[in-house]
Amino acid sequence: MGNMSYCRYENTAKDLQDVVEALHNSDCGETLSEYEQQGLYEILDLAYEVIGLADKIENIIENQDENYNTNRILTDINDRIR
Repeated sequence: MGNMSYCRYENTAKDLQDVVEALHNSDCGETLSEYEQQGLYEILDLAYEVIGLADKIENIIENQDENYNTNRILTDINDRIR
């Protein structure tokens, strides 16, 4: 079942953080099932697509509540991906 729209990004971010931690802890020699290999490839493909949408994501964040600390968030994200 997919995420509900009101928590899609929050839930996906938590799941993706789990994947990032698993990759950091991987010795690159682990044996993956065919399904896991395909899933990892899809994650990589989607990561490139998300990076390509960085400007749009920043615009969405900037258009949110004025009290939201976007400058800190966007600076942190830009430092990580650029």
